[in-house]
Parts: sequence; C-alpha cells; structure tokens
Amino acid sequence: NEAGKMVEMSNEEIVKGLRLFNAKCSQCHKGGYTKTDPNVSLGAEDLELATPPRDNLDGIIDYLNNPTTYDGEIEIAEFHPSTKSADVFPYMRNVSQDDLRNMAGYILYEINQRPDTWGCGKVCN
Repeated sequence: NEAGKMVEMSNEEIVKGLRLFNAKCSQCHKGGYTKTDPNVSLGAEDLELATPPRDNLDGIIDYLNNPTTYDGEIEIAEFHPSTKSADVFPYMRNVSQDDLRNMAGYILYEINQRPDTWGCGKVCN
C-alpha cells in the first residue's frame, strides 16, 4: 500500500483480478501496455512516477475510482473508465471496491512476475 506495507492476496483474488482485467481493461491495456497513450503504461516505473504514485493497491484503486492525468492535475473520468464515470462506461456499473482491489492486485502481480515485459508492448513482447 502507500505506506509501504505488503498486502498479501490469495491466488483466488489474483485470478478474479485477471478475469476482471481481461473483461474491463485489456481492450486498451493488454499486457500492461496502453494503446491510447503508449508513453504511459501499467509498468512499474510509469506507475511509480505518476502523481500521486500508482504503484500500490491504494493508488491503483484510487485511480480506478477517480482517474486523473499522469501529473494528477486534471480529472479524466469522462475519458477513462472508472466507478465515477459508470454512466459513460456502463461496464463499470457493477464493479465493487473488492473488484477494484483484485484488479489492482493482478496488475501488481504481473509487474512482479514479468518486470521486463509487462507494460512494454510490442517492443519487448
């Protein structure tokens, strides 16, 4: 989390996160790469350098509730799926906070399992 405390997740939670990620995120973020903005991925460095940092469960969940630009200055809920913009992105309507936690856990799992390939797109995959 943001305080640096390790949070353990079960295999079941990671698998749920994978399924949710595939259903709700992979259209734009397959393999952690961002099709709509290749300069910002779901890779470790990009998430760490975001403002606020998004390289932890709390940071990713916060983003999925209320997305902002990379510098954190502007809300972009009308452009990026989130719980805040479920009216624009209907597939976010039934997403719970536990679902967001599982998706965030899955992203962090991939970063730890595939640090050299997750988030780098066609260049390294």
